[in-house]
Amino acid sequence: MSSSPEFASQLKAAAEHLGRVRTEVGRVIVGQRALVHRLVVGLVARGHILLEGLPGLAKTASVSALSGATHCQFARIQFTPDLLPGDITGSLIYDPVQGTYSTRKGPIFSNLVLADEINRAPSKVQSALLEAMQERQVTIGDTTFKLPDPFLVLATQNPIEQEGTYPLPEAQMDRFMLKVIVGYPTAEEELQILERMATTKPSFSLNSVVTPEEIVGYQSLVNGVHVDPLLRDYIVRLVLSTRDAAAGKGVAPELKRFIRIGASPRATINLALAARACAVMEGRSHVTPDDVKLIAPDVLRHRLLLTYEAEAEEVTTETLVQTLLSRVKVP
Repeated sequence: MSSSPEFASQLKAAAEHLGRVRTEVGRVIVGQRALVHRLVVGLVARGHILLEGLPGLAKTASVSALSGATHCQFARIQFTPDLLPGDITGSLIYDPVQGTYSTRKGPIFSNLVLADEINRAPSKVQSALLEAMQERQVTIGDTTFKLPDPFLVLATQNPIEQEGTYPLPEAQMDRFMLKVIVGYPTAEEELQILERMATTKPSFSLNSVVTPEEIVGYQSLVNGVHVDPLLRDYIVRLVLSTRDAAAGKGVAPELKRFIRIGASPRATINLALAARACAVMEGRSHVTPDDVKLIAPDVLRHRLLLTYEAEAEEVTTETLVQTLLSRVKVP
C-alpha cells in the first residue's frame, strides 16, 4: 500500500479522468451505467470482458464509444463461421518476386479489440484469442510479437440464438475477468434513445480524454491500493463458498443440486483486482467490502458450472451468486 501525498494526488487525478471517460461514453449510451462502469473497471484492471445481452442493447456501440473517449487504437472483428485464426492474429505473406515472407499483423494488434458475436465462430478461431488474452502476445510463424499496452478484449454474444453458434469452452470463459449482463433500458431511457437515434444520420462527437500512456499509469495505481487482510479473507471465503456449495457443505449446502463446479483461483485474483480498480475509480487508496460485493456477480457468474437440475428448474447463476453473497459473513 502507498499512503504518500503523491499517491493520493495521483488517485484523485485518475478518478477525475476516468469519471470524464464515463461521462463521454454516457453521451452516446443512454442509461446502462453499470455496463459503462464495468468497461472502465476492465480497462483499469487489465481484465477482458464478455458482454451478453439481446440484440439492439448497445453492446457494440458502448465498446465503440469507449474507444472514442480514449486515444486507444480500436479494432472490431465480426466473428462468423467462415472466419480463420489468421484473420485475427495475422499471417505470413509470400512474395514470389523476392522469394521471401513478410508478416502481416491482424486486427488483434490494437488496444481495444471488439470480438463481436464471439460464439458465431468455431472453436479453432475462438482459441486464437487464448494466447493473446492470457500471454498478451501473438505468434505468427516462428516469431512472437508483443501486443500493445493497454490491451483489452471485449467480446459480445447473444444468449438466445443457438443455431449456428459455438458455445465458449470453460477455459475460454475463465479468461474473461468480467461477464456483464446487458439488460433492457427503462421507459424514460428508451424515450431518450428515440430522441437521439431516430434519425437517418445519428452522429456524436466524442472527446478523447485519456491517452494509452495515462491508462497504463492508472493500471499501475491499482497495485498500490490496499486490501485489508480481513477483506482478503472475505474474498477467499466468497470464492471458496462456491466450491463448498458444489460439495454440499459450507454456508449454502442446499445449493449442491444446482452447482456442479465452483469458481477457480482465477476468480479470487480477478475479484481482488476488480475491487481495487473500483477503488481507483473512486479515488480511494483502500478497498471496501462494498467494492467486493459490487463487482462479485460480474466476476463469478460465468465461473459457476450448473447442474442439469438447475437448468431444468431455470435457476440462474445470478440467483446462486446473490445467495452466497448474502450468506458469507462480511468483515
